[in-house]
Amino acid sequence: MTRALDRSTIAGATLFEGLDTKALDDIAHAAKTTRLVAGSTLFEQDDEAAAFYMMIVGRVKIAQTTPEGHQVVIRYIGPRDMFGAVPLFTHSAYPASAVAVVDSLAARWDSAITHQLMDRYPLLVANALKIVGLRLQELQNRYRELATERVEQRVARAILRLVRQSGKPVEDGVQIEFPLSRQDIAEMTGTTLHTVSRLLSSWEQSGLLDGGRMRIVLRKPRALLAIAEDLRPTGVRPPE
Repeated sequence: MTRALDRSTIAGATLFEGLDTKALDDIAHAAKTTRLVAGSTLFEQDDEAAAFYMMIVGRVKIAQTTPEGHQVVIRYIGPRDMFGAVPLFTHSAYPASAVAVVDSLAARWDSAITHQLMDRYPLLVANALKIVGLRLQELQNRYRELATERVEQRVARAILRLVRQSGKPVEDGVQIEFPLSRQDIAEMTGTTLHTVSRLLSSWEQSGLLDGGRMRIVLRKPRALLAIAEDLRPTGVRPPE
């Protein structure tokens, strides 16, 4: 089932920066909405790209499956984030799958309507290319991390990124506001569940964070940042 959007729902999204109220009304009117239950898939990797999306409420995980069957988590999408748009510029299939992490609501613009809107409002194209460029830069940084950093640093960076993107203050620290498993972290950082479990257990014992089932609360951000930046005092070794 769909519901009508008004411009307040999409205003503030990077994709629509600089557009006037008439343009926002037009774009909002052209959207459809899609409700997702936690765990459901919005689109699969290699599906024909029929639309692009913007999150309204909730969280979606973007993940790729390698030819060997390994899953790699590319990013998490939050409110007012655009996703599924690369095929609009490459005329290709979706390069990854989108899976709801929690119950979510997304706005959808079908391909034909999207191209009409881009012709009508060229600023949409400039904004979309800016977003794609920033994400390419992010992927380049992730590749550099995989190539040059120890796994301890990569895991620390991944947690810090998620805290910056979706952390909420709680009594004993900052909690990542959506369910996150150790397997998810392993798939984000190119390592194994065993390694992530070992690292998180060590950090829990040191008081850096609290972890439970699908839950992470960061208690000592500066200490985790020191690990991410490899600022460990001389002679202190990472846990074996």
